Amino acid sequence: MSADRFVVAVPKGALYTEAARRLRGASIDVPADPGRRLQFDLGSTGIDVLLLRPTDVPAYVQYGAADCGIVGKDTLWETDRSVAELADLAFGQCRLVVAGRAQDGYHAGKRFPTFLRVATKFKRMAQAYFSRRNIPCEIIELHGSVELGPLVGLSDVIVDLVSTGKTLEAHDMVVIDEIDRSSARFVANPVRFRAKHDRMLELLARLEVPRAV
Repeated sequence: MSADRFVVAVPKGALYTEAARRLRGASIDVPADPGRRLQFDLGSTGIDVLLLRPTDVPAYVQYGAADCGIVGKDTLWETDRSVAELADLAFGQCRLVVAGRAQDGYHAGKRFPTFLRVATKFKRMAQAYFSRRNIPCEIIELHGSVELGPLVGLSDVIVDLVSTGKTLEAHDMVVIDEIDRSSARFVANPVRFRAKHDRMLELLARLEVPRAV
């Protein structure tokens, strides 16, 4: 890619459909279904789009392989990457919660075990949450369906993202507490933001951004 092109990183997966819709609304012609494509060179527009795993977006932006990108706040919670978070795009909303089996009664005020076991993909957020409350715990880091943890005795509770709550309900689990809320964010490489300030702000305005972070 030439240095004068404008590169946007877009996450594959749950956020892609709405991200692509908004980009098309900003005259960046990405398809609704990209298939196996990983890169789109939009020719005369001077724009390139990279399709990445969500967890890779901050790295591409930090190291300048992309000027800016779209990524879930939940990804930013767990990364060491240094990017400038410019705006909340207000889609892909979900909640990070502590949840457990309804029969265990933690949601109704029953005390946690003396040393709590917590299954989660969100190790940093879980550790910070229980540390603030002086609750000793062991974090069991999983990468699959964490809801299974309490059901088979691997953990007492889970920390996970919830959107509709139907998955918890299907496993007879309930929310104990809400930790934080996530949605899609627009992020930028700080140096590129200064160098391409006008172009980034123009793109932001066309992405239907409801409010600044």
